[in-house]
Amino acid sequence: MRGSYYTFYQKASNAFRDHPTFSKLLVVCTLSGGGLVAYSDVRPFNNVYADAAQPTIKKKKVVVLGTGWAGTSFLKNLKDPSLDVQVVSPCNYFAFTPLLPSVTVGTVEARSVVEPIRNIVKKKDFDVRFKEAECFKIDTVNQKVHCKSIQNTNVDGNEEFTVDYDYLVIAMGARANTFNTPGVVENAHFLKEVEDALRIRRSIIDCFERASLPSVSEDEKKRILHFVVVGGGPTGVEFAAELHDFLHEDLVKLYPDLEEYTTITLLEAGDHILSMFDKRITDFAEEKFKRDGINVKTGSMVVKVSDKSISLKERSTGEMKDLPYGMVVWSTGIGTRPVVMDFMKQIGQGNRRVMATDEWLRVEGVPNVYALGDCATINQRKVMEDISAIFSKADKNKSGKLNVGDFAEVINDIIERYPQVELHLKSKKLKNFVELLQSNQDDAAKKATQLDIEKFKKALSEVDTKMKSLPPTAQVAAQQGEYLAKCFNRMKECEENPEGPIRFRDSGRHHFKPFRYKHLGQFAPLGGEQTAAQLPGDWVSMGHSAQWLWYSVYASKLVSWRTRFLVIGDWGRRFIFGRDSSKI
Repeated sequence: MRGSYYTFYQKASNAFRDHPTFSKLLVVCTLSGGGLVAYSDVRPFNNVYADAAQPTIKKKKVVVLGTGWAGTSFLKNLKDPSLDVQVVSPCNYFAFTPLLPSVTVGTVEARSVVEPIRNIVKKKDFDVRFKEAECFKIDTVNQKVHCKSIQNTNVDGNEEFTVDYDYLVIAMGARANTFNTPGVVENAHFLKEVEDALRIRRSIIDCFERASLPSVSEDEKKRILHFVVVGGGPTGVEFAAELHDFLHEDLVKLYPDLEEYTTITLLEAGDHILSMFDKRITDFAEEKFKRDGINVKTGSMVVKVSDKSISLKERSTGEMKDLPYGMVVWSTGIGTRPVVMDFMKQIGQGNRRVMATDEWLRVEGVPNVYALGDCATINQRKVMEDISAIFSKADKNKSGKLNVGDFAEVINDIIERYPQVELHLKSKKLKNFVELLQSNQDDAAKKATQLDIEKFKKALSEVDTKMKSLPPTAQVAAQQGEYLAKCFNRMKECEENPEGPIRFRDSGRHHFKPFRYKHLGQFAPLGGEQTAAQLPGDWVSMGHSAQWLWYSVYASKLVSWRTRFLVIGDWGRRFIFGRDSSKI
């Protein structure tokens, strides 16, 4: 019997050596029995030394700074196994930031909106290493990133280290912009990170607990329970709406004696809140907040924040006022992080407020460094800067005159390279590029079959007025990350067969098509199970139906099925049991 077992084993071993594909077939047939491990470990003996003799291909090192919307989208869509990827970020998770206002009041729990970054990258077919650290310097000369651990202690006592790169992807996001207003950093809450939301949640409960003490006077109760939100953008408006629902649906039941003292004030320096939305939505939001008792003060500029009051300047009259408060949340836009500012000075962009990239997301002046999301802005090239080069490229016979037919080969390249051309055509309701060339000409000129350089300049003189900077939103950052990952996936292919537009100032074509943002719409939750939605095609919806659309869209956009189940469960729990007011 023992001899028969040995004979079988010897025959099986010979079969694996002589027919390697047989081992793969066996693995496929025994998946339930641990075949995946066998598949990865079993290798034909006659190939071991052959593999060892083959020269190893040096992988390009890609370093990603940040695990926000841009960085995570880049990692999720990256598929090229020939890259050696390292991620450096002080956060070892991705946070679904559009739900942070819900986290501040317990509508959604913090754990429900975060996904560990290692859970995301472990699904890749190649290794992606993560370092929980903070980048404090970028050395473009030696292509190194200087980092330091965010832990209080390090195992070997060395808290700083460097990471080499061939390609660097900066996706570090931005910080809250205080506009150098005195007292903001010391006294106000921000709403950029999960930790910010949790601090706000604790502060709200603290205000109610302090106001419920018997030693607190009536005036002091009014001050403590006065919640001020600075900034009438989407984040500030949504937080004010969530706070109103939390106070009037949950906390007044627990603190019934304090209901008469609670007030919410929303401060906006401009003329209207939600100014980036359609006017119908702006009017609807202001009217709803008025009905709900939320004080909306427009034209009010904050000049100072002390520990108990806010100093305001009325823009219309110049009058100064003091506004007592118990808690203030600052949501007035974003600013550049210090490490990015230092990097900008290093590469000659020190006079800019935001780091500039080209249309391929490459940092200007550093071709192997890319920047995505809130930390950068695309510096779209103007048509008038290249007008002579465009004319020359179309004028193949160098006659100094162009027929309409001469543009046939470059029209698509012009529109693709300069997106403001297409925007101008739509705004002027012109059918095509030919109509644009004829739009600023008299009847005699329109009948003429040729254009010279001056007429060409005149026809395109207004095109660059349609240039717009992209908004610093999660939607933009996610699309940029996906775009750059696809470029990396096809880098070798596009180097051999470029697919981008013509290089008007040089020969050949760009390797890739430039980044194009596709706006998919935006939401503004207004509390009371009502939301305002503005979708492409001038489609506007407000009320309860838009709220259910908001639920479905946000649930579908969550990064994993785990977070989807958790968030939907939190929504259901809130409907049944209300929000939790425990201070943990």
